[in-house]
Amino acid sequence: MTADIDKTAGPGDAPATGPQPIRAVPVRHYGRYITALVAIALLVAIVYAFGQGKINWHAVPDYFFDDRITTGVGKTLLLTVLSMLIGIVGGIVLAVMRLSKNPVTSAIAWFYIWFFRGTPVLVQLFLWFNLGLVFEYVNLMPFYKDYWSNFMTPLLTALLGLGLNEAAYMAEICRAGLLAVDEGQTEAAHALGMSHGRTLRRIVIPQAMRVIVPPTGNEVINMLKTTSLVAAVQYPELFRYAQDIGQVSGAPVEMYFLAAAWYLIMTSVLSVGQFYIERYYARGSSRSLPATPWQKVRAHLTSFSSRKVTA
Repeated sequence: MTADIDKTAGPGDAPATGPQPIRAVPVRHYGRYITALVAIALLVAIVYAFGQGKINWHAVPDYFFDDRITTGVGKTLLLTVLSMLIGIVGGIVLAVMRLSKNPVTSAIAWFYIWFFRGTPVLVQLFLWFNLGLVFEYVNLMPFYKDYWSNFMTPLLTALLGLGLNEAAYMAEICRAGLLAVDEGQTEAAHALGMSHGRTLRRIVIPQAMRVIVPPTGNEVINMLKTTSLVAAVQYPELFRYAQDIGQVSGAPVEMYFLAAAWYLIMTSVLSVGQFYIERYYARGSSRSLPATPWQKVRAHLTSFSSRKVTA
């Protein structure tokens, strides 16, 4: 039995067959499929339960743009902005005091942060509202004098309760951001003859913003939701107006859902703003900035169209 020999092939020629292409077989993740099916089933069950519940869903769109609701939304946003301004300014001052080499100012800042972070916001609101038992009068000499009950209006109570409490948290956020900047930056600025205040403004704080901005954005969103507590001290904001409408219309639960929808809308808008602010301050530390939502959509559309062309 003889084998056929290719007489055209020389002794130094390579074999006719080359390397075969690698065939990649994707791994099937059955656990992911099962988890996705369970999650979808739970979501459908929850939606079905709410749909079958004794809730008048038509009342939500009927009052969604009611004058009282829109007024409450405006007051909620105003209270959020003013309280955060108090908190940010106070937090910066407390952070500088906490990092000071003066033991008295550092101890005062530590005690402030300890007290306001250790007591609930609702308790602080009631304390401010009822401090007339301690200070019967507010006497500012020739400028102003009145009873504490007349001076401490619901708006002022809300601003002090929310703003001063937020200052304690912002102080720790600012302190962490300042400590995140390398000490060599401060030493180099001082070697160039810059004062301590100018070094903070021009060198330290701009670099610390990359660390400060993300948690500050979270605090703004949290503050927006915390404003609902001021309904306890009679300040009319979104939640308070929703409660009043619910009692009059006989649909209290529906108005809670309406208030929740408005809070979701406002927090979503704030989350988008937080993303772009974080992206702005990440320019000096990241090699490539994170893609915006529109850029992600364009990338997905481009990849999908390229796959169709290849097919």
